[in-house]
Amino acid sequence: MKVGKIVGLFVVLLCLTAQVHADATVLLEEPYSFDGTFAGTGHTAVYLTRVCAASPILLRRCRPGELGAVISRYNRIGGYDWIAIPLLPYLYAVSKQEDIPLYADSKLEAFLRNQYRREYLEDLAPDKASGEIPSGDWVQLIGSAYDRTSYGFQIETTAKQDDELIQWLNGSPNFKSYKVVSRNCADFVREVMNFYYPKSVSRAILSDLDVATPKQTAKSLVKYSNRHPDLEFSSFVIPQVPGTIKQSRPVHGLVESVFKAKKYVIPLALFHPFVAGGVASVYIAGGRFNPAKNVRVFSTNGILEQPVTAEERRGYQKSLEELLRTTSDEKPSHEAVAWQQFREIAHPGLDSLGRPILQAAFADKVVAVGISRGSFSDDEQPSELQREFLVIHLRSELASGPAPRASSIAVRDDWKLLRKVVAAQRDGASVRAEAGN
Repeated sequence: MKVGKIVGLFVVLLCLTAQVHADATVLLEEPYSFDGTFAGTGHTAVYLTRVCAASPILLRRCRPGELGAVISRYNRIGGYDWIAIPLLPYLYAVSKQEDIPLYADSKLEAFLRNQYRREYLEDLAPDKASGEIPSGDWVQLIGSAYDRTSYGFQIETTAKQDDELIQWLNGSPNFKSYKVVSRNCADFVREVMNFYYPKSVSRAILSDLDVATPKQTAKSLVKYSNRHPDLEFSSFVIPQVPGTIKQSRPVHGLVESVFKAKKYVIPLALFHPFVAGGVASVYIAGGRFNPAKNVRVFSTNGILEQPVTAEERRGYQKSLEELLRTTSDEKPSHEAVAWQQFREIAHPGLDSLGRPILQAAFADKVVAVGISRGSFSDDEQPSELQREFLVIHLRSELASGPAPRASSIAVRDDWKLLRKVVAAQRDGASVRAEAGN
């Protein structure tokens, strides 16, 4: 009898856990490239944990083990209004968690995006007549985390709500209707969140001049959650993948973009001081919102992890420098140069299991270096390249910034991996010394 009660309680707890993890999340994505330089309003999408993509334009309920889909409005992609992409490809242009790169540059980003496009998005973005990669905005659909940091603001949903949303979007016309002022990406996310919870997201008349913006969308949902503490709510950050791609910039609202940008506010203050004062007043009164406040770090295992603390950061940084100093039989400065030279000439590719690698000539032969956790344990990879790769990666994770760049768990795992590589490198050196003697 007791066993039956325990089993029953366990089943109930499982059901409750599943319900908590069904969410609708507003993704607030930082600006980069031209948007980062000029407007700075970024992009927004909605991530649904129980809704998956049967195709980019057809939704269905997720099956066990699936992570959900990211849906957003786009301007010039296949003539459609909204497009749905599975979570991992949307963020990293890969389909399996173990294939997520620990490093990214523009060559790898373009390679992984094109690999995914050819396999899954050929109808939306077909090859050019010459067989070359097509140009266009389809690149916005995959690999978002290579270009920018994103913030998630998630609120619980029910199965009934998710089913109704699927029916609504699948049954509505899905034709291009993008308009910068009245039907942009933030308007789409606002409509979706208001479908779940009416009046949960609104435009800002003063701080955004009544234009929907990504930042206001997230800010509205946070305010709504504060008014409804009975609803499960949490926030998290999806850090930009470390590498040579330029870091994205903080996301702004419309008035805030003027107030924060010297190229706008200084001429305005000189020639129209009263207008500049009004802009400042509007921003101070209602434009401030810090999306990085008290966020946890997103993990693809579905758990929001605690960010690395300042104390942990200092401890790891000290240990890292000590490890490099005490490795007397190696030359870190030489390895840093070797890795940089290898990276500059390397071409991205996939290994026999489809995992991302970098390959190039090194020490008079062509070698491949795994750049994801799933492809990093190959004993045939040069340990000096592996080591410097992990050193650079750890330093990036431990760097301070406005938002956490890694969780405590991720840093711990990468530190263990580095120590394993260093130990293997020392063992290799010992074996070579014995063979020489």
